[in-house]
Amino acid sequence: MSSTPNFDAQALGKVGVLFGGRSAERDVSIMSGSGVLAALKSRGIDAHGFDPAERSIAELAAEKFDRVFIALHGRFGEDGSLQGALEQLGIAYTGSGVAACAISMDKITTKIIWLARGLPTPKYVSLARGADLSGVVAELGLPLFVKPPLEGSTIGITKVSAAGELQAAYDLAASFDESVLIEQGVSGREFTVAILGQGAGARALPIVEIVAPQGNYDYQNKYFSDDTQYFCPAPLDAATAAEIERIALDAYRALGCAGWGRIDVLLRASDNRPFLLEANTSPGMTGHSLVPMAARAVGIGYEDLCVQILQSACLKTAKGQG
Repeated sequence: MSSTPNFDAQALGKVGVLFGGRSAERDVSIMSGSGVLAALKSRGIDAHGFDPAERSIAELAAEKFDRVFIALHGRFGEDGSLQGALEQLGIAYTGSGVAACAISMDKITTKIIWLARGLPTPKYVSLARGADLSGVVAELGLPLFVKPPLEGSTIGITKVSAAGELQAAYDLAASFDESVLIEQGVSGREFTVAILGQGAGARALPIVEIVAPQGNYDYQNKYFSDDTQYFCPAPLDAATAAEIERIALDAYRALGCAGWGRIDVLLRASDNRPFLLEANTSPGMTGHSLVPMAARAVGIGYEDLCVQILQSACLKTAKGQG
């Protein structure tokens, strides 16, 4: 598992690296995709960048890519819509399929599935625009996290520590999505688990602990700050690490994820109990990103990781189905 075995770069064919896109995470996607593109080229792979915000699906089809590496984040790249187009075009792609991407992108639907599987996730309410907020604090307590359920990279998320802050936080989240997720705050340590593979063959990479300034792992501290600290493997006792890994793998499989992904977890300080936060089906691949960090801990370099993910590219629609 320490490195990519010798492979035939030509056998991978013409490869597209899809990055940029139209989501609020465009800038991060450009950083991720640029890194992936350079890594694949360094291994002799015939790789080409493709930005769906600047070029059409017809142009994507005309490129006649044999497979693509999806380095898009957020809407139109991580939500199943692009995956559906690639299925129609018959182009093998990295990561999860249409349904798993669509479900994982929606934090509310993700929580419903996890709870149905008996997996722990913070208590929440889902509210439409214009909803009455009067009973939220009484039901969930403080602090709260108010989130647009279809955004990533902490975009539009607010931590609410006083009841008077709730309306503004709700209005911000509602500016992104029709529904708003309001989640009970869990005080404790923050971790993430990178996962490669699918189904019974899925395996977790070493757990990463994230220690952000003032506990605020926001957009700036995720991608641009050098003040956030990362510990990999995370300093955990064996039993706690095994439990976090178990629920992360169960969470990944419950959503039907494939190829690669990342599950974010909080460990509650009061009782050392883990809670699932969200799933990422197209994680970041920047210099600050967590999946490459976890891979390095087991001897998989960035270039090897990119190649391994690319080699897993496939179509997910069952043969014979229309």
